[in-house]
Amino acid sequence: MDSARLPQFGDQTDEIVQRFRVDYSYPVAFTADTFSPSNDLLAKYCAVEPGRHVSVMPIIDSGVAANHPQLISSIEAYFDSSQITLVPAMVVPGGEACKNAPELVDQVMETVAQFAIDRHSYIIAIGGGAVLDFAGFAAAIAHRGIRLIRMPTTVLAQNDAGVGVKNAVNAVGRKNFVGTFAPPHAVINDSQFLATLCDRDLRSGLAETVKVALIKDKSLFERIFAMREPLARFADEAMDFAIREGARLHLQHIGTSGDPFERGSARPLDFGHWSAHKIEQLSGYALRHGEAVAAGILLDSIYSHLLGSLDDKELSQIVNLYFSLGFELPVNLLNQLDVVGALE
Repeated sequence: MDSARLPQFGDQTDEIVQRFRVDYSYPVAFTADTFSPSNDLLAKYCAVEPGRHVSVMPIIDSGVAANHPQLISSIEAYFDSSQITLVPAMVVPGGEACKNAPELVDQVMETVAQFAIDRHSYIIAIGGGAVLDFAGFAAAIAHRGIRLIRMPTTVLAQNDAGVGVKNAVNAVGRKNFVGTFAPPHAVINDSQFLATLCDRDLRSGLAETVKVALIKDKSLFERIFAMREPLARFADEAMDFAIREGARLHLQHIGTSGDPFERGSARPLDFGHWSAHKIEQLSGYALRHGEAVAAGILLDSIYSHLLGSLDDKELSQIVNLYFSLGFELPVNLLNQLDVVGALE
């Protein structure tokens, strides 16, 4: 081509700046028995737009499916008389296993393609934090974003992991190395799912409520400290309070602290997590995430005390609270941490 016919932009550099804003909002609802015919909450969130064909694909934590054997049939009955096409549920292993299996992401892609699930349809993720992470990642990359409805089934997921905007899977030996930031369409915290949890899982989720209270709300920390005995026995009223307040503060931080997509270097919500993720890995993921977070927060609190940022009474309250709730320090794993190298 004759170079004389090409556009000539001149000697000076010019630029066009593209700038736009996207407004995000999504509800976090607290309810019970979501799939009861009399509960229209989920139906409201899956509303069919005029002229649209809408499908729903459930992705269910295998542990939840085992503990709630009527769950899939309840989902089928719930959507039976609606205009929505229900895709066969995909049951996946819970915990880090689903985040360590790239073939499961491929399986979601194949199902989306097979049943022509588009961006006006819904993936409903039912499970603990790891399954929500995995399903959220798959939903975010299929068709560049299928609407995701999260139904967290653990204390930790209902007050922390399930209410934010992060979705991720593990890769190259690192936790959450591959992922997206994609806000959910809605979050439904159903208290019935908590009824089948063991004590370790109930306790584990409280670690994140204490964490967010420590970094965001001193008065809430003091209230949690005052109710440590009923929390330690998982009394209904105390647990309901801890879950709702944990979710409220996590949402408040995500929405008002100026960095929901973590583009900056400081992330207060990772308090205690720098060591917690390594402790989990060292345990072969036998340790619950919340158990590792509790250990990480205690480690950071002791370090802060040594620096003079926490006084004796404050450190004593933090240690007392975690131990009163039943957490223990995994000393054998802490001894394997390269703390100096990690801090560097």
